[in-house]
Amino acid sequence: MAQVNNINPTEPTTGETPPHPTPPPAPIPAGGRRKTSRWGGCLPWAIGLGVLFALFAIWKFPAFKAQAELGSAYAARVGCSCRYVQGRSLESCQSDFEPGMEMVSLSEDPATKTVTGSVPLLASRSARYAGASGCLLRPEN
Repeated sequence: MAQVNNINPTEPTTGETPPHPTPPPAPIPAGGRRKTSRWGGCLPWAIGLGVLFALFAIWKFPAFKAQAELGSAYAARVGCSCRYVQGRSLESCQSDFEPGMEMVSLSEDPATKTVTGSVPLLASRSARYAGASGCLLRPEN
């Protein structure tokens, strides 16, 4: 014969489904602090700093471009005088640059006796050897 279970239900029998119990909160580690996500607290600050840096770069870009124009023109003039007036090699002429001009590079065109100073992506200026007049900067386009 089959066993009969005669236990009365402990929940209300009104037809409603009982609410699901909420899980207990996670235990606090021994250090006393709960582990938060890695970027949860830093992400807003990182985004804010990135926006401020972008605004600063946009605000200062004309000054960067003007300094690049000035540096490339100076390098072209000094490089042309060094190369065609003094007769030195173009590599030795780069040692005559002022400190802080490491971004400026020189190139030459021996056929036209022209030296070009350039700052990548910002500026490029050329100077041409004009005989007794020395080296003259070519006008901008």
